[in-house]
Order: sequence, then C-alpha cells, then structure tokens
Amino acid sequence: MKKKILLAIVISGMLTIISAPVGATPIIFTGSGTNPITGQAISASAAFDIVAGNLQVTLTNLGADVLAPSDVLTAVFFNIPGSPSLSRISANLNGSSVLFGPGGIIGGEWAYTNSVGGGPSGANEGISSSGFGIFGPGNLFPGPNLQGPISPDGVQYGITSGVDNPATGNAPVTGRNALIQSSAVFTLGSLPLTFTLADISNVSFQYGTDLNEPNISVPEPSTLLLLGAGLVGLGLLGRKKFRTKG
Repeated sequence: MKKKILLAIVISGMLTIISAPVGATPIIFTGSGTNPITGQAISASAAFDIVAGNLQVTLTNLGADVLAPSDVLTAVFFNIPGSPSLSRISANLNGSSVLFGPGGIIGGEWAYTNSVGGGPSGANEGISSSGFGIFGPGNLFPGPNLQGPISPDGVQYGITSGVDNPATGNAPVTGRNALIQSSAVFTLGSLPLTFTLADISNVSFQYGTDLNEPNISVPEPSTLLLLGAGLVGLGLLGRKKFRTKG
C-alpha cells in the first residue's frame, strides 16, 4: 500500500485537508462568489504543480451557466517572490473542447507576464487570454492566433464553465467568440533554483475583459498551510493523550 501524506487545499476561503499518495504535491487554490453583473455563481480553481522541473498551472472554470463575458474566466494572477521572469513553454487544452472555434494548441490566445505591476491582490505574475492593459502580443505562449484580432484581446478563448449551455446568454458567449469549455493547462519554465510551491501567494481569478469586472481573491497559502499543520498537530496530540489514558 502506498504511503499517504497530507495536502492543504484552499476551497472558497476555507481549508480542507485531504490525503494523497507521496509525491503528489500540487497546491490547489479555489475561490467562489457571485457575479453582480449577471447574478450567476462564479467559481474557479488553479492547480500549481512542478512537472519535469517546470511550473504547470491548470486553470478551471467551476461556475454556473455563462450568460455574458463577465462570467468567462480569463486570467489568473499570482505572486512569486522576486517577480522572476519565467519562460513560456506551452498552453494546451486540458482535455477540454472549444466552443465556436478550432481547438489544438491555444498558446497564440493566452499570455504570461511577470510585469503585472501590482495587479489584483498585489500579484506580480499573471496568465491571461485578455489584455487588461497588461498583456500584449509579446507575452503570448507559443502557438497560432486561432481567432482574431491579434491576441490577447477580448474574451475569445477564455474559459467557460463545464456546465455552460452554449445556447444561453448574450451574443459574445453564444457564437461570436471561441470559448474553452472547462479547463486549460499552462507550462512555465526557468524557475528560480530556490522556488517551491509554497512561494505562490496572492492568487486571484479574473473574469471578463476589464479589471473592473469580477475578481475572486484566494487566501494566502502560507497561513493556511500553517493552519493545516496545526490541525494535524492537534490530531496527533489527541491520539497521544488517548493512548496515555488507555
């Protein structure tokens, strides 16, 4: 039987401790809220993992039916100490389909930069399918421009929810723009030698095409990991006392 370790996962600002096989070390941030523009439930997750020495980020829209661009997940912002400039290796569908457009390599529609300039939650790094006045054509992952105009621009190839009904909503989300349904995965290289997943903080999820549209911030992992360690410690202490009484 494989040994188990405890992982801390952020879920809607709460901490959940789960067991996982040794070697499974991703940190998963999850945030939820309500879009004040459409009234729809919005929720997203970002799983950060180190794979073959590179940082892999899996971004998933966990929300309800998408009715407007402001329900579409278009960016994740995060902080890494020192704001290192990472190399853009790849951007791909995470087994997801594309609505209203071609699939395949999506790098020509998504960008990464470490020059966010104190973005949402004080982040210095970001991955986005929209410009936001931050991302430009020089920040794109490798790959073709699948839908004009030159990316990153607009809502095209943003991530709609896995339960989205493509027949409901306004024109931008019912055929005008290609949308990824559910999830995408991004790989970044040139990590600092001292980098660990615990360095990631100030994670937030951005929706739509303007920073004034919904943004969901997630608590910092360091505090939550310490809380998780404390809960584990309390559990071990309780077991010790129980054995002593027995």
